[in-house]
Amino acid sequence: MISWLKKLGIAFGASFLWLVCFIYFTQGFRSFVWTAVSYLLKDKLKLSPSASQFVTTIAFFPWSIKPVYGILSDCIPIGGRKRIPYLIIATLLSLFPWLVLGIHTSARTSRLQLMILLTVQNLGSAMADVVIDAMIAEAVRFERASFAGDLQSVSWMAMAFGGICGSLFGGYTLDNLQIDKIFLLFSVLPAVQLLSCSLVEESSVEDKLLSENSNSNGASHSINGNDSDEDNAKNHRNISTKKSGKNTHRQRRGQKSTKQEPVAVSESSDHGFIMGKWFSSLKSATFSLLGAFRQPIILRPMAWFFLAHVTVPNLSTIMFYYQTEVLKLEASFLGTTRVIGWLGLMLGTFIYNRYLKKMKLRRILLCAHISLSILSLLDAILVSRSNLSLGISDKVMVIFGSALSDGINQFKFMPFLILSGQLCPPGIEGTLFALFMSINNLGSTVSSFVGAGLASVLNISSGSFDNLFVGIMIQVVCTFIPVAFLFLIPKEATGISA
Repeated sequence: MISWLKKLGIAFGASFLWLVCFIYFTQGFRSFVWTAVSYLLKDKLKLSPSASQFVTTIAFFPWSIKPVYGILSDCIPIGGRKRIPYLIIATLLSLFPWLVLGIHTSARTSRLQLMILLTVQNLGSAMADVVIDAMIAEAVRFERASFAGDLQSVSWMAMAFGGICGSLFGGYTLDNLQIDKIFLLFSVLPAVQLLSCSLVEESSVEDKLLSENSNSNGASHSINGNDSDEDNAKNHRNISTKKSGKNTHRQRRGQKSTKQEPVAVSESSDHGFIMGKWFSSLKSATFSLLGAFRQPIILRPMAWFFLAHVTVPNLSTIMFYYQTEVLKLEASFLGTTRVIGWLGLMLGTFIYNRYLKKMKLRRILLCAHISLSILSLLDAILVSRSNLSLGISDKVMVIFGSALSDGINQFKFMPFLILSGQLCPPGIEGTLFALFMSINNLGSTVSSFVGAGLASVLNISSGSFDNLFVGIMIQVVCTFIPVAFLFLIPKEATGISA
């Protein structure tokens, strides 16, 4: 393991490898602080389950528009650089909300202020996630392409380790620390991330373009991957003539007059040229993205994954209220269940890669939804208290359900990742994959809204869970709705890349 990490450090640089691992670790460790947010909404603000789920759903909306951050960082450099400046902005957006929530009591006691700060924080986290993915893709593009799988593996390992640590320590710190101290404690991570950004050097856009043209002998490496060799040759010439031509222009103007006004005119012209170039690049990237997404082979399966979320109401927040208020489960125990959930996710990934790769995706998704309906029935047994008559404790039911649900959801998520990788056309893989992930996240967001609405209609509230059993049974029935639309998934698609 150590020798493997040393090889990666030599290939990519220790500072870059540290930044990748730390950002992914922080993303996983977010469960540490969001456990405190859940209790803040329930115990301090006294929100109902549906209102609490509404606030968290709004707060996580920035994860549903990830392509926006990708297109902006791809097309509009800041200070001549595409990644590090955006990563610094994202880190600042991630840092300041936790500092404000930790210092100002009013920010923690106002629903509106809390929702805004949490939304800003998720905006920073989602942007950092997109930017670091783009940096990984660029890092393995040429001579280090053989390390692509290794770099992706170490990033996933870092996130899983962060998730396990965050879930394990989140509940225990909540039992021993005030919520404001937890917010301030977590803010240390984005602060370290901000310092880590300064350790990584990034080449300017112009230097990268010259390097790519040199390495590819004139092959196309534009953002959209649609430029021809001739276009790239023109781009290469334009970069050279832009430098020399500007000086020549100034020299000729200087023969007529020694005043400096012509320089200002030239700088204004250059500024207009750059702005026009950015706008053209932004427009081209957007149209290429939308054009690719409109293709039936891409639109149909992505529509299924979206439907698979929105047709099944998410009752997770309502179940959290039930577990803490009725079952009286401690925060430390709920943190442990999330650790078990992470382990179940890792086990699900292993089982999928080891045994299910050759199975048709339609069959995998069918089995996943049938299994999810069975797990919902386990929640119904828990709520009806039938488990006690069978001699099964509440804690065993919750731990067992958490591990199985995360593992089975991975059986559903892996086909999504596989299809996304197969369907992305060359040149816009990163941005289109971000769009796919946003569709997945938007589906989860809508599902949470549906769940909050269902809880409101059934009058499920804090201290009143009489209709929770009915809500769970509705969820069980809805789990079978996506099965009717499995024809949208390519019939012959399997877990092995085409």
